[in-house]
Amino acid sequence: MAAPLAERLRPVSLDDLAGQEHLSGKDSILRKAIERKQLPSMILWGPPGVGKTTIANIIAHTLGFPFFTLSAISSGVKDVREVIEAAKSQPNCILFIDEIHRFNKGQQDALLGAVEKGTVTLIGATTENPSFEVNAALLSRCQVYVLKALGEKELVGLLQHAIATDKVLQSKKIELQETEALINISGGDARKLLNLLELVVNALGEPAIITDQSVMDIAQKRVALYDKKGEQHYDIVSAFIKSMRGSDPNGAVYWLARMIEGGEDVQFIARRMLILASEDIGNANPTALIMANATFEAVSKIGYPESRIILSQCAVYLASSPKSNASYEAIGAAQAAVRQAGDLPVPLHLRNAPTKLMKNMDYGKNYQYAHSFENNFADQEYLPDHLRGTVFYQPGKNAREEELRKFLRERWKGKYGY
Repeated sequence: MAAPLAERLRPVSLDDLAGQEHLSGKDSILRKAIERKQLPSMILWGPPGVGKTTIANIIAHTLGFPFFTLSAISSGVKDVREVIEAAKSQPNCILFIDEIHRFNKGQQDALLGAVEKGTVTLIGATTENPSFEVNAALLSRCQVYVLKALGEKELVGLLQHAIATDKVLQSKKIELQETEALINISGGDARKLLNLLELVVNALGEPAIITDQSVMDIAQKRVALYDKKGEQHYDIVSAFIKSMRGSDPNGAVYWLARMIEGGEDVQFIARRMLILASEDIGNANPTALIMANATFEAVSKIGYPESRIILSQCAVYLASSPKSNASYEAIGAAQAAVRQAGDLPVPLHLRNAPTKLMKNMDYGKNYQYAHSFENNFADQEYLPDHLRGTVFYQPGKNAREEELRKFLRERWKGKYGY
């Protein structure tokens, strides 16, 4: 029996990898590391089906080093220690761990010593933010490579490449008329896309005329209600976030229920609400961030089924809160200024002067200590000269931030348009 289409077409070199040019390109850090055979331990972070496992296999195929594979779903500390022990007698061993975010602290700690000593070179794959899901000690010993979602052009290219080059598909009469349904159902997951293509071709028989309607008719019978690794995971959490951002508690609890019924990780849900509380509510209701953080802490201790009540309370609260993305916009504008202007020097009056030499160089000269002035405020410039007068933060039009606007207007006398 033939292997699934996605497996048959799995690339064996970086040149064949779909997308990820920032990692596979001629001057990319990863390609250079492979060419020099100086591979760092790494975490590959990205959505499902964008090439994480493929890159690990490419590295193994290209370098020819001893290669061990573990799945965090089915492996434990004992399995990790067995691999590490085997690696001690074989130089340049690579250990690939799929879904490393599913390893608990003890399992991740078991890797630390071997990674630090170079007994193994770790390649971990994760769909979750490693800053949250990978221990800080282990993360500090790894280079994080972010894989991007595949675009429509790349996905269509994969379909055409599969039909043109796969020996099994080459033997069949296939006409690819439409691709939108294939791409939408696969959710940008290349592995799912190729396997769906094969499923549709086999179901249609010959000639296999692939249209959006034919794909939908076949896929609706097979696609699961909620796939935590596929497009449902991202589409539903997107609808959840947009419902809260749009101040619709009804939509929020419905999409929350979809995630709960699908067995979604409670911490993943709570973490997304924590981000929204700052990004979309911010200082329009500062309590939202406190509420979301308390929710994250609570569900981390409780889990299902009781955590559904806490998640619902928080989702309803966030959906029903006034909204502002002013702080989110402010940091975005400030970061853009940093990238454009570079590392501008700190104005002398704002510099610290702990030594006599620094004082002689006018560090801290003419700095006005705010508490020495009326209303604990001194009218002085806090930005580099190149950015003097730049406004990054504009308070949102809501009751709380109107209070902030009034405060800033009184202090700065309308200087920054407040």
